[in-house]
Amino acid sequence: MNALSNEQGDNEHNVIDSSNGEFSNPDYYLNRELSLLQFNLRVLEQASDENHPLMERLNFLLIFSSNMDEFFEIRVAGLKHKLETHTGQPGPDGLLPEELLESISAITHEAVERQYRILNDVLLPALREEGVDFLRREDWTEAQIEWVKKYFREQIYPVLTPIALDPSHPFPRLVNKSLNFIVPLDGKDAFGRSTGLAIVPAPRSLPRLIRIPDEISESGDDNFVFLSSMIHAHVSDLFPGMKATGCYQFRVTRNADMEVDEEAEDLASALKGQLLSRRYGDEVRLEVADNCPQHLMHYLLEQFELTEKDLYEVNGPVNLARMFTSVNRPRLHYPPFTPKLAPVVKKSETIFDAIDQGDILLHHPYESFQPVINLLAEAARDPKVLAIKQTLYRTGTKSEILDHLETAARNGKEVTAIVELRARFDEESNIEGARRLQEAGAIVVYGVVGYKTHAKMLLVVRRDGDGIKRYVHLGTGNYHTKTTKLYTDYGLMTCEKSMGQDVHKIFQELTGMGKAARLKQLKHSPFTLHPSIIEWIDFETAQAQAGKPARIIAKFNSLTEKNIMQALYRASQAGVEIDLIIRGICCLRPGIPGLSENIRVRSIIGRFLEHTRIYHFHHGGDELVYCSSADWMERNLFNRVETCFPINDPALKAQILEQGLHIYLRDNSRAWELQPDGHYQRVQPQNGEEHFIAQQSLLDTLGG
Repeated sequence: MNALSNEQGDNEHNVIDSSNGEFSNPDYYLNRELSLLQFNLRVLEQASDENHPLMERLNFLLIFSSNMDEFFEIRVAGLKHKLETHTGQPGPDGLLPEELLESISAITHEAVERQYRILNDVLLPALREEGVDFLRREDWTEAQIEWVKKYFREQIYPVLTPIALDPSHPFPRLVNKSLNFIVPLDGKDAFGRSTGLAIVPAPRSLPRLIRIPDEISESGDDNFVFLSSMIHAHVSDLFPGMKATGCYQFRVTRNADMEVDEEAEDLASALKGQLLSRRYGDEVRLEVADNCPQHLMHYLLEQFELTEKDLYEVNGPVNLARMFTSVNRPRLHYPPFTPKLAPVVKKSETIFDAIDQGDILLHHPYESFQPVINLLAEAARDPKVLAIKQTLYRTGTKSEILDHLETAARNGKEVTAIVELRARFDEESNIEGARRLQEAGAIVVYGVVGYKTHAKMLLVVRRDGDGIKRYVHLGTGNYHTKTTKLYTDYGLMTCEKSMGQDVHKIFQELTGMGKAARLKQLKHSPFTLHPSIIEWIDFETAQAQAGKPARIIAKFNSLTEKNIMQALYRASQAGVEIDLIIRGICCLRPGIPGLSENIRVRSIIGRFLEHTRIYHFHHGGDELVYCSSADWMERNLFNRVETCFPINDPALKAQILEQGLHIYLRDNSRAWELQPDGHYQRVQPQNGEEHFIAQQSLLDTLGG
């Protein structure tokens, strides 16, 4: 049996028993889904923040739309399934699925209405003043009308498939999140039919925004036309001899969570089969243009077996997530920057020489990801390199990482890739990446049954005299070169012997079988990480109870694990000062007298997506600092393979404490503080303070 399966029972005994009721009061906890909604609302608020450049504000609005799509596809869909199957159990907060769905519906309807108000009343008028205009049909000039007509006939009409609704043409099965139109018709067709209704799906191959040529824009501005406007203007052309009396866009969101048979003989083939089902899962939300007649809205609700609570009437495009544009107006975006290359890498002849001089800490996106690329590139062609092992969670299809691994395999290196096929919404690209590596001769492993491999590890085994030397990269983020420019993450490059041995043992766990490895430096899930976090928190608690200094600062994406929250409550009661920097979900309630008055929770929402996971404990003056791939969630700690690695070099430790933690506690412009009632309050400069933005300060300090 694999180590990750073999030790599961033992691991369960490490979980603290919280059944004694000491912290069982549901008022002590916030709901996970509602907390995630609060994060999405903070993203939405960025669209109104005039401190962001105008196009970046539009991007925040579209990110909110994309986030909400996933929220409905996964979280709302899961709640509906629990309700239908009567399997929903209340979480620590005590809320049942039906109660949650009621609250979610009220919050999301209000949020969507605000989203379109920001778009129509704020962003589009402001963009128009800057020469970026999204033209409505009533504003088209004669020349633009003719151009649209020609474009429709040549580019759109040939790929549209109108579907009349009659006994031989039942309501079509529409793809998840696809743009569609419901069209009421007058008259009879060539066969004498008078169906009264038709559906027109918009193929995904068509762009949702089309730029009007400069010669007919008249003002010389960047003018765009929505695909929906073009179809609306010429929808009658799709039904010769009949008249379309209306054309109303709509979109249905479906359950996109997948259930894959973990025991399947071929996980890749099983996953491929499930990818199609994601497009046609159960319906969970219907978005319809707000000018659509009520009887047609109700007709659509009936077809999708949804209720009015699942209906969202929108004043604008129903598919905002696809409204990203490329507008060449640099001053409407953040100024570009070039990530710095670590000085030791610049000065060294090879990346191996650089790492030989000492641990290298990389802070993305401020510092370049290139050293990691260099490590793979040099390893692929270095005759001294014997083997390369790497975990791949999200890499993208066009990946330098994959290119270098392929080259290494073709050059005769022993290349092993742990490819996590179940990385949500990246399954297809990961299957393709695995195929490429296999064809190049690499050993490809899909991880461990029942556990996602979420750890970020790279190991290069190289000859060193008569022996071998291990070069390691460990990270908090994915091996995806695009996200390294958009997400904040830490990476550690080291050739320290025990770290290399630990990483080697974890790879052995993932590819082979046997007992859980005993590691010297790293902590890893699902074995030692959760007990270690509890132990570190409890040590601070004991220190505070003894009247000694005690301090915890931690930064990660989400906090949901109940035993950790209870340990933090005990620490707070003992007097430990605790600061948590949590981007997204937080189920802990800070600031409750007698329980959590010493706990402060803040969220940073800014130009870059905060993604670093850092754990700091005073630990009697030892100042433990760990970076990790894991959030403090049940799935990370019990159902995934995760790594947590120490920062041992005193200079690097001090750097992380300042640039990874303390600087965020000083942010008074992009920070939001969690209140005991579950709402977040924007932090503002006090008493004449100057605005301080942590990300901008890091750009000024580290960026190029």
